[in-house]
Amino acid sequence: MSAIRPSELAARLESGSTERPHVLDIRPTAAYRSDAIDGSRNLPVYDELRRGDDEALLDRLDEVPDDRDVVVVCKMGIVAKKATALLADEGYDAATLLGGMSGWNGYHEGSLTYRLRSLLWRVR
Repeated sequence: MSAIRPSELAARLESGSTERPHVLDIRPTAAYRSDAIDGSRNLPVYDELRRGDDEALLDRLDEVPDDRDVVVVCKMGIVAKKATALLADEGYDAATLLGGMSGWNGYHEGSLTYRLRSLLWRVR
C-alpha cells in the first residue's frame, strides 16, 4: 500500500501539473466543512469504514476518478489506509496521506509534532 507525506502532496498540488492528484477526503461532512485541503472532494464514508462496511466506499466508486492518482485523507490516516487498500484492490493508483488532516495541518503550521512524525516516516 502506498503513502504520501504532506510535504510531497503539497508540492504536487502546487506544481500546477496536469498530473494533479485527486484528493479524496473520507471524513464526515461536518469535519470536512470545518477544515479541508483546497481542491479536495468529500466522500463521507469514514464512519462506515471504521465499522467494517467496505461497501460504503465500493458502492460509490463512480464518484472517484480512475484516470489519475488518488490521495485518501481522514483524520489521522488510519481509516484512510483501509480506503486506500480498497481502492488499490479495485485498480486505482491510490495513496494514504500520512498523518491525515492532523499531519497536513501540522506540516503547514510547522509544529513540533509534525517534525517528529516526519523524522519517523523517513526512518521507516
